[in-house]
Amino acid sequence: MTYEEALAYWFRHVNYELRPPEAADLKLDRMRALLACLGNPHQRLRILHIAGSKGKGSTSALLATILQRAGYRTGLFTSPHLSRLEERFQINGQLIEPNEVAELLSVIRISVEQSLAFEDRPPTFFELTTALGLLHFLKHRCEAVVLEVGLGGRLDSTNVCQPVVAVITSISYDHTRILGDRLEQIAWEKAGIIKPGRPVVSGVTAEEARAVIEQVSEQRQAPLRQLGRDFTYRYEHGRVRSDHVQAPRVSVQTSSRAWPALSLNLLGEHQAANAALAVVCVEVLREQGWRITDQAVAAGLAEVVWPARLEVIRRQPLVVVDCAHNVASAEALLHALEQSFAPRQRLLLFASSSDKDVAGMFRVLGPHFAQAVLTRYTNNPRAMPPEQLGQLWKDHSPAPALVVPNPAEALQQALTLTGADDLLCIAGSVFLAGELRPLLLP
Repeated sequence: MTYEEALAYWFRHVNYELRPPEAADLKLDRMRALLACLGNPHQRLRILHIAGSKGKGSTSALLATILQRAGYRTGLFTSPHLSRLEERFQINGQLIEPNEVAELLSVIRISVEQSLAFEDRPPTFFELTTALGLLHFLKHRCEAVVLEVGLGGRLDSTNVCQPVVAVITSISYDHTRILGDRLEQIAWEKAGIIKPGRPVVSGVTAEEARAVIEQVSEQRQAPLRQLGRDFTYRYEHGRVRSDHVQAPRVSVQTSSRAWPALSLNLLGEHQAANAALAVVCVEVLREQGWRITDQAVAAGLAEVVWPARLEVIRRQPLVVVDCAHNVASAEALLHALEQSFAPRQRLLLFASSSDKDVAGMFRVLGPHFAQAVLTRYTNNPRAMPPEQLGQLWKDHSPAPALVVPNPAEALQQALTLTGADDLLCIAGSVFLAGELRPLLLP
């Protein structure tokens, strides 16, 4: 197939990023059958498996950068992408080439068409995506693969692996229609990535969710290290000024040592928690014989690049792009804005998916912004209608809001309203960030 034909084939399959699945849709049998047709590439890779309600992408990027700096050829699999599908598959920071996407999808297509297993139940878009990533990493002989869960954990397509370490970053209310509306239920789904005898690093702090992680780890005899019990961190927040950014620092205390204060190239205390998880993962890997120096850890934290996570993309006025998409991440965003940015008038440019707790996000954000511009993204049909956003904003925020349905026009309107000394924050969805970020780059 050509690249264009490969994309057309890819997008013909059911895509739960465009239409959220029903709980009954999520199964692992198709994924196992697909990988068996392809020679089970996941069984020949050393995989770090990362799940969580928030922070799993950032933690994955931190770990991948550390491992790369340690000299390992490192694959990074994340989802969704911001602007290009190729962003989901990286090796040492390099995106997969379009011609290789076409080549690997051609191989996958042949396997699917020749197998009786898929006559009545073809693989989904994300199952094809996962298989493509694993084949890519195996082809290029990756020595380490950081594999981010797509949705949940227990029944996610990535959960066919036997990881060298499993990480659960956090648990909060998200995807409740699929994962459950209680933290215990969500924790059970996330804990599905815990494998018998394989070490687990957890950043879960809510007691009811933590109890589930402990129970599953004990049942599966998986050694568990937990934030707040087995390791802690101390955060020194960064400072964003009009001419430069003073990087934050994080100090991690584990059962074996006190790490020195390390510079972190990601803003926000929530990123310090993610960095602590990465540091503890390094200690776990060292116990398994991996060679990762302190210098590699320091370089990985200081050099990591993970776009649209409190990313300062313009300076006058300050424009910040973030992927906050649930109540917990909105709280983390607001906390970081108050910690690291000087007091100034803030404007919000916002769009969200229809299945999110938008009212909850507006209750958090609304009182702290002078005005909002509400829009939708055009790259995904899950977007909430901006008129509905407008009503929710009116119900939950004292500030005025403009409704501008076209996202590019909304951005221009927001920039017009933002004074030179003000701050414009773009938030609500990775899909909005992906659509508007290219318009702001030089």
